[in-house]
Amino acid sequence: MSLSSEHQGGLRPSTLLNDTRYRGLTFQFLALLAIIALMAWLGANLVGNLAAAGLNFGYGFLDEPAGYDINQALISYTSRDTHLRAAFVGVLNTLLVAVLGCIAATIIGVVAGILRLSKNWLVARLMSAYVEAFRNVPVLIWILIIGAVVTVSGANPREFLGEEAARGLLFGGFAFTNRGLYIPALSLGPGAGIVIAAALAGLVGAILWRRAVPRTLHATGRLLPSWPLWVILIAPGLLANLILSDALTLSMPDTMSNRFNIQGGLLIGKPLVALWLALSVYTGAFIAENVRAGILSVSQGQTEAAAALGLRPRRIMNLVILPQALRVIVPPVISQYLNLTKNSSLAIAVGYADLTATLGGITLNQTGRAIECVLLLMLFYLVISLAISGVMNFYNASVALKER
Repeated sequence: MSLSSEHQGGLRPSTLLNDTRYRGLTFQFLALLAIIALMAWLGANLVGNLAAAGLNFGYGFLDEPAGYDINQALISYTSRDTHLRAAFVGVLNTLLVAVLGCIAATIIGVVAGILRLSKNWLVARLMSAYVEAFRNVPVLIWILIIGAVVTVSGANPREFLGEEAARGLLFGGFAFTNRGLYIPALSLGPGAGIVIAAALAGLVGAILWRRAVPRTLHATGRLLPSWPLWVILIAPGLLANLILSDALTLSMPDTMSNRFNIQGGLLIGKPLVALWLALSVYTGAFIAENVRAGILSVSQGQTEAAAALGLRPRRIMNLVILPQALRVIVPPVISQYLNLTKNSSLAIAVGYADLTATLGGITLNQTGRAIECVLLLMLFYLVISLAISGVMNFYNASVALKER
């Protein structure tokens, strides 16, 4: 019995190119070697150029004093703090506007997407105009427009002060002034950690109850009531706060104790308000189209069958249409969350100090460490984008329709 040439003389170099079993792997390996060689050449060229200019690659500059102020920070910060702390403030500011923006954009997008399908001609056309206007104009333009409107808006704080104030606080705790938006602030006292843990436990319980409702309906045909969900969500944290003597309290804006400014509460600067509003409304237009497409993907027969069983329109939307539409809605919404997070790097257009403005702006200009700063920026946005994708893909897998 004769042996193949491969077994007789071993694997020949010509076989790697001529044999279809190895050709693909061979070209991939050669491409990998070429990429490694290119990256090595670029790295050596960079090191050589830095050495010729008398510069060295390093991050020691992060321990030097920053020397600049930041208009809004979630943690304590002064100009005497280091560039590292300034960058951390920028990271928190970026995450803040990204989280707030994703929440607001989702609410706006879901509402606008459903209203676009309304049988009311005027409502449907208004939502269509909103979607088309924001989807076809660059986000930077909308940031500048909304930023300009927010900048010139707002009353003088003195109009809210005193017993004979010209204006009153909205809902007793909100005031939009030329300095920013005053809102109630949450004050943490002794035992606040226990209250927060109880609130999180209530949130987990509410999620489990929410999942149990459709499962019970599909398994037994019995529809569980929805009111226990709110009891499970609110009761643990509220009871823990009452037992621990108000470990969490609300600090309301005070218009009576000072003649010149509003005291107490939390002041949200106008740059954050403008950026948050612009990114939310802009991204909400794209999410609205995703929601509309998801709802239209559900067969009309599903709605008619649910109505024939006696379900009300709200129940049909919550229990029949949306669970099936989510498999179409969630994947593109993940991309919109990523776009919103990356679009927040345009914050400097309205004067908001995010990571791009601090580390990639002032710190870079002061220290001249362009390569180091840009690499850190790339690493941050890569990590946060992968984190958002991971969380949303996990959620997408949990809501995807599964074959029985």
